[in-house]
Amino acid sequence: MSVSEQFKPAFLEDVVGDRFGRYSKYIIQDRAIPDVRDGLKPVQRRILYAMYESGNTPEKPYRKSAKTVGDVMGNYHPHGDSSIYDGMVRMAQPWKMGHVLIDGHGNWGSIDDDPAAAMRYTEARLSSIAMELLRDIEKDTVPFRPNFDNTEEEPVVLPSRFPNLLVNGVSGISSGFATEIPTHNLREVIEACIAMIDKPEIDLDEIINIVQGPDFPTGGIIMGAEGIRDAYRSGKGRIYIRAKTDIEEMRGGRQQIVVTEIPYQVVKSRLVTAMENIRLEKKVDGIAEVRDESGREGMRIVVELKKDADANGILNYLFKKTDLQVTYNFNMVAIVNKAPMQMGILPMLQAYIEHQKEVVTNRTQYDLSKAEDRAHVLEGLVKALDILDAVIATIKASKNRQDAQHNLIEQFGFSERQADAILTLQLYRLTNLELTSLMKELEDIRKKVADLRSILESSKKLMKVIKKELTDIRDRYGIDRRSVVQGEVEEIKVNLEVIVNAEDVLVTLSNDGYIKRTSQLSFTRSGGEWDASGVKEGDYIRQIYEVNTLDRLLIFTQRGQYFSLPVHMIPEFKWKDNGTAIVNVIPIAKEDSIVAVIPVKSFADELSSLLFVTRRGQVKRTMLKEYETNRTGAVAACKVADQDALLAVMLSDGAADLLLVTEQGMSIRFTEAEVNPMGRAAGGVRGMQLKDDDAITAALRVTGEEGEITVLTDIGWGKRSLLLDYPTQGRGGKGMATFEFKEGKRVKPNGKKLIGAYFSKESYPITIITEQGRLHQLITEHAPLMDKRAQGRSLVAIDKEDSIVNTMIITPPSV
Repeated sequence: MSVSEQFKPAFLEDVVGDRFGRYSKYIIQDRAIPDVRDGLKPVQRRILYAMYESGNTPEKPYRKSAKTVGDVMGNYHPHGDSSIYDGMVRMAQPWKMGHVLIDGHGNWGSIDDDPAAAMRYTEARLSSIAMELLRDIEKDTVPFRPNFDNTEEEPVVLPSRFPNLLVNGVSGISSGFATEIPTHNLREVIEACIAMIDKPEIDLDEIINIVQGPDFPTGGIIMGAEGIRDAYRSGKGRIYIRAKTDIEEMRGGRQQIVVTEIPYQVVKSRLVTAMENIRLEKKVDGIAEVRDESGREGMRIVVELKKDADANGILNYLFKKTDLQVTYNFNMVAIVNKAPMQMGILPMLQAYIEHQKEVVTNRTQYDLSKAEDRAHVLEGLVKALDILDAVIATIKASKNRQDAQHNLIEQFGFSERQADAILTLQLYRLTNLELTSLMKELEDIRKKVADLRSILESSKKLMKVIKKELTDIRDRYGIDRRSVVQGEVEEIKVNLEVIVNAEDVLVTLSNDGYIKRTSQLSFTRSGGEWDASGVKEGDYIRQIYEVNTLDRLLIFTQRGQYFSLPVHMIPEFKWKDNGTAIVNVIPIAKEDSIVAVIPVKSFADELSSLLFVTRRGQVKRTMLKEYETNRTGAVAACKVADQDALLAVMLSDGAADLLLVTEQGMSIRFTEAEVNPMGRAAGGVRGMQLKDDDAITAALRVTGEEGEITVLTDIGWGKRSLLLDYPTQGRGGKGMATFEFKEGKRVKPNGKKLIGAYFSKESYPITIITEQGRLHQLITEHAPLMDKRAQGRSLVAIDKEDSIVNTMIITPPSV
């Protein structure tokens, strides 16, 4: 094996890590992140320099973009032409740049995200302000380096006579780093630079008084003074940008929302499409038409509203659901001394001022060298004109030009440079007028030399020059602020009435878990009978709720969780339809089941609470307002023990009594006030002490002494007792008997457990469902009135092998 073919062992991760490290360094330094001094990425710098070198300047005609792209790619940027042209396009788009650096001619795209025409069709030249980035570059103001093939020199950084990084902003993504610096107002940034020059120890508060915040080319309203302060302090912060909108009155009492400015980086066509989709999908009831009326006069998007529509409510909805309002996250990262650094506004301004000190110092040094050279030549010419005859005689006596130059140096003490200038002097310069002119020029040059030296010797004078030149740029190119800065972030409140058309509807829930929303019109047209509602075979309606589309249903499960379901989110069906499985509407677990549904119009009532009862006798009361949520998933409603399950949930005002009845015929009555309100996720307190094999079967809210309690067993036996027979006790006791079960071989059984208990002041029907799927009905007053401990009578004829599994009370709809 030859030497050249020898292999060295290496770990793959070391090789990949090394290669990726080099690649990352290149991407960060030479592609995606701008230099803090001129605010340009390498491709942008190369485009501007190539255009400057080829004379593609503002006072000359436009030149094909393809020629510029070719120059840049061939001389400085050995990458794809698309990346170069994309860089050109961005610098020519006034809706992306605070001040465009390229003056484009032709189709350079639009705010609707239309692409620019191909580079063979468009033309361009440098803009006037771009010349300020390049000014004095030929005076050795910035360092140069060889290009990729060592045939040309390219600038490492541009002189950048104004703070381009903040004025035009930048966004870029590299490996491990990203940057997002917004555009700012030229006047404000230059004034901040001047303030920092005057007072180097200036603090952030003083800078924020000058630079109010970003200033986007698309205008808009900026909200979030704290976000701006965070960004200017640390380089990271968040603000909100809102479109500029007006509500205009139309004929016939109608209104329209007019958008004249949109947030930065939002594509107008997509925004219009999003608003049109909201209209088409009827997510908001009240939008009649969405039109884009933008033209030469400026931007104008019109959202025409229907009569009596809530304009402010719809506008708030559009702010929330579309890009009429967006968040903007500052991430101010720039290259400082060849390394990426996240920085606030103070170090950015400081870095720019330091760059300007270098640029002006280098330029002054260059101008001084030129001036000193010219002064030296002029001194030689003036001296020669004083001894003109002798000089002429010496020249005439010389053999040739080289000899003449040598003789002038030897005889009169001229320098080589002066002797060369004397020999190239034209004869007309020997007139008196020209001599006077040379004397004046010498005097002016000496003054200039003294002035330039004083600048180099005095830091104060140097700063004065920088300030003067910055002020000149500010006065020539400064424009009024386009974005309005608003300190407070307005909270967007969208009333449900805006999104949903208020309508009284019926919601049904079946035993198998099918739910539907039905209009009252459909119910009436179907015959107006509640038991004629469509259900699957073997299923039956458990509950019917008369609610409004603006209401919410709190759906509680036996595991102690709840879901907050807006009524308008329940799919609409006809009364004869089965509806949809509730798992399609809320993500209820397979092994869980619904125990209660509470319709709520408002959570604002300070007195309303929810009363929870579990199978093992735990009770809990929590204020209703604690159950207000916009979450769509399950939320903890009540802590339930492993061997326990939630039995009932009831709305409560805390003023009634709670009557608990167990399967084995025990009962207890105590005041709700004994159950103090507690947190949403609490487990509650003991309501009744139970035997190990007993469980709560019913929980009733009762008031006063009037009314009766009807109990029913699993085989259809039952009775009524007076509420008066159930005295109020203390919470947590064993209670007292409310039913006596028959025991013995020769005794006809009256049941093994109570299946339900009902409180009535007036008669109403109880619907009874058996294990075999048969439905029976029992009117409460048909149950015999007996003593509390009586054994009851058979009230429902049930087959011997059948038993009751469920009972319910359905209040027919009032429509």
